[in-house]
Amino acid sequence: MEIQMNVTVFILMGFSHDPHLQIFLFLAFLVIYLITLVGNMAIMLIIRVDPHLHTPMYFFLSRLSFVDICYSSVVVPKMLVNFLAKHKTISVNGCLAQMFFILLLAVTEIFILSAMAYDRYAAICHPLHYAVTMNKRVCNQLVGCSWTMGLLYSLVNTVLVLKLHFCGPNEISHFSCELPPLLQLSCTGTFTNKIALLSSAVIFGFSSFLLTLVSYMFIISTILRIRSAEGRHKAFSTCSSHLIVVGLLYMTAIFQYMKPSSVTSLVLDELFSIQYSILTPMLNPIIYSLKNKEVKTALRKIVKKNTVCLI
Repeated sequence: MEIQMNVTVFILMGFSHDPHLQIFLFLAFLVIYLITLVGNMAIMLIIRVDPHLHTPMYFFLSRLSFVDICYSSVVVPKMLVNFLAKHKTISVNGCLAQMFFILLLAVTEIFILSAMAYDRYAAICHPLHYAVTMNKRVCNQLVGCSWTMGLLYSLVNTVLVLKLHFCGPNEISHFSCELPPLLQLSCTGTFTNKIALLSSAVIFGFSSFLLTLVSYMFIISTILRIRSAEGRHKAFSTCSSHLIVVGLLYMTAIFQYMKPSSVTSLVLDELFSIQYSILTPMLNPIIYSLKNKEVKTALRKIVKKNTVCLI
């Protein structure tokens, strides 16, 4: 299947054309990207080397960290190049590839978060059956399903974009090749694409949100029935980090898609995109490391062990 087009490259307009601001933004996003890579790689390494963290909860966390690294790496490197480049172009094939992976990783992430919510439900609501319910096979299946959902969502929307005709203009009012601004450049009708995007976003997004919501309804109900305050605190502490991450993600999505139709600021849309595609991957390992005693303990052990070896 080929795209009929006159356009061979797109121009990513980004944030600003001020050279001084470009340098500042380059440095700021470079720091964010490095923190994202180091933080998520550290989480994956800690979970891999510490036997105490070889549990379903940390299995999902390591997979989430991998997705966050991929998600950030799809968007940020090209953004950094464009901050310093005179011509902020991206090839059509490169743009479509970036769009494909953005869609794939965004949906994969929300379903992994749903799997993590189900894991907390099984641990808190059915602790005696937890080892059987969340065995290695089930964990692998949940992660596999998450990637499958992401792939389906991405394919549905990408295949329809391949049928569009791009004849100009070629300026994308965004810092990355996200689908909505790309559709605005099509010379052919995009009604089918918009219906597919809206339908798939509602189906995949709502199903993931519903799984997470139902899991937490049962979790909260179970926690409230625990008599001791210490028991309630201990039960809640095992899912507080996940709840914060889920809250940040869905609050951003709700604000973006439920804002009044009169609010069409490109700057606001870009800020929302920065939140879920750049800041969230950076914040996830920070939240999990600060709120999780087991991760902090494992990190201290690794640092102490390496310090002793160096001495």
